[in-house]
Amino acid sequence: MAWSTRQLAELAGTTTKTVRHYHELGLLEEPERASNGYKRYGVSHLVRLLRIRRLTDLGVALVDVPSVESGDEKARQILRNLDAELAADIEHRQQMRRELAAVMENRTALDMPPDFMTLADDLPETQRSLLLAYSSILTPAAMDALREQLSEPRGDLDAEFAALDEDAPDDVRQRLAERMAPVVRQQHMDHPGLADLEFSSKRDTAVAESVVVHSLVEFYNRAHLDVLQRVHAVLFEDDTTESESNDARG
Repeated sequence: MAWSTRQLAELAGTTTKTVRHYHELGLLEEPERASNGYKRYGVSHLVRLLRIRRLTDLGVALVDVPSVESGDEKARQILRNLDAELAADIEHRQQMRRELAAVMENRTALDMPPDFMTLADDLPETQRSLLLAYSSILTPAAMDALREQLSEPRGDLDAEFAALDEDAPDDVRQRLAERMAPVVRQQHMDHPGLADLEFSSKRDTAVAESVVVHSLVEFYNRAHLDVLQRVHAVLFEDDTTESESNDARG
């Protein structure tokens, strides 16, 4: 009993185009031809075709099929590499499922970087948007430090700053800035890398600065920005005073 190319392809669950391609690559031997010129395939061709299909279904590249069939050390290394790729893909898909579950449970998690989703309920929308923007420029280490910082208990000061009205009077802004300055200083001491954008960014410094500036302007009102500038001024003044005192003692 002999089969035509179409019949062989059907038995193996593939296409005539694939069979011809395997001939071209030298993976499948050309069969004898009948007197009418048609190819005549036998069981050996079917078994060979099914073996190739099994390897390719497992992810083996066609170019690696002969090496894998040899069973030598190169074959084992190819299979180890393939297994590692599959393991990484499984982990990636499992992570995707975890993130999908978090989004289905809490829609606000969609507005957070993946590793920050557990903080979604604790952060206002503005801060969630800032985090998502910052994730495009900060290194993994910087994002870890930021997550650690944001995981700390949030006090009334954070809520007061978030609720600051754009028309807040000057004295309210100044008092808030003076109360925030020690907190910001401590954050800089606990996570010094976050205070240095050149160190904590994975992007060109100019690009990173543009993301920070545009994000702050986009998501904060004028009073927020004014308070942040005042905090910077207080910290700078304190640093200057401390430096002058040290010089005097020296």
